[in-house]
Amino acid sequence: MNQTSTSLPLAQRLRFVLVDTSHPGNVGATARAMKTMGYSELVLVNPRYQDVLMHDDAIAFASGATEVLTTARIVDTLEQALEGCNFCVALSARTREFSPPRYQPRSLAEHLQTNEALRAAVVFGSERYGLSNEHVEKCQAIVSVLTDAQYGSLNLAQAVQIVAYECRMASLAGNEEAKNFERPGFVGDLAANEQIEGMFLHLEQALTEMEFLDQDNPKKLMSRLRRLFARTALETEEVNILRGIANQILHHRKRRSN
Repeated sequence: MNQTSTSLPLAQRLRFVLVDTSHPGNVGATARAMKTMGYSELVLVNPRYQDVLMHDDAIAFASGATEVLTTARIVDTLEQALEGCNFCVALSARTREFSPPRYQPRSLAEHLQTNEALRAAVVFGSERYGLSNEHVEKCQAIVSVLTDAQYGSLNLAQAVQIVAYECRMASLAGNEEAKNFERPGFVGDLAANEQIEGMFLHLEQALTEMEFLDQDNPKKLMSRLRRLFARTALETEEVNILRGIANQILHHRKRRSN
């Protein structure tokens, strides 16, 4: 069955548009920023260099994301770049007199992900002077990055990276890839309660033997150790390691006493 436009993933519904770009390196870095987040549709409006997609700096800064450059389009006007889109967003650090609704990148990403009928474009202006009021008026929303008040200047590719990252995170919400990302690379079997209790007895013997724990005045040492290990979700192999340490302590103490 063919996919309909309303069932396409966000990566296939989102276009990145660069207007009046001056530096080929920024185009290449933008391609790299897009590819790392899974996006590929790039349109350039009236770039300074018409051969920018083949420029040495663009290729170098793309750092392997050359297929984004290969498939990118160059057009003369913003209207041409926005053809086929039904929701266009201008990146701008400042509000305008007749500013459309304003988003932060995260809320924009959630809006794009939730509204599957949107075929969106995010428009970025020139490195030197950003987007004109005329450009912004052709868009239905503004997206602004909440930067430090003392210095809010973002490199073009950095701005693209922020928007692309937030859109990727929104599209992965609830996805197994996102759920597993923050987990450790290796997860062993959790130790059974009886294994942990055996470990504590073993540790207590070793600590007593080395005179770190005074059986006549134990205070709360073992209770604090229990509290410490309770926060770690001990695995079977970890319990075995700790028991091995305790065993070596006992073995050496016995050998010295002989």
